[in-house]
Amino acid sequence: MSDALERSGGECELCGSNDGVEAVPVAPRPDAIAACATCRAQLAGTAPDASHWLCLQGSAWSEVPAVQVVAWRMLGRLDAGWALELRDQLWLDDDTLAWAKDAATGPAVVDCNGTPLADGDTVTLVKDLDVKGAGFTAKRGTVVKNIRLGDDPGLVEGRVNNTSIYLKTEFIKRA
Repeated sequence: MSDALERSGGECELCGSNDGVEAVPVAPRPDAIAACATCRAQLAGTAPDASHWLCLQGSAWSEVPAVQVVAWRMLGRLDAGWALELRDQLWLDDDTLAWAKDAATGPAVVDCNGTPLADGDTVTLVKDLDVKGAGFTAKRGTVVKNIRLGDDPGLVEGRVNNTSIYLKTEFIKRA
């Protein structure tokens, strides 16, 4: 992993920042990239800020396969037209594309206890939640069946009171 830090010269290989640059493994292979604190936080699962990731318009064309993989994965997580267009324009060789599409495309979705969640699971609310725009409170202990996972590992979708809502994973536990 120190190869990534040497290769980058102390700069983030994604955005070019030199703020707290550290090596980050690119699962499932042992390869790594050098990433700043901001990029690491957003790669680890916080909601990505599309304006920060405009830097991918340059770094996505890196000759380093690990950087290409991270750029491809992040472009897929962003909800912006430019990101989808750029991802469609990228050409990755077959091996690199298979790596980018591998099961480890992002952080696992886990409940408040760290238990992995999957599509179709049943969860229970661990806190009363005000549902904005729907005018009700989802009470602690409410069972939500058949959840759906999305691109954001911090959110799951489910139905409460016949209303489809997004639930933060920090407020649910697997039933």
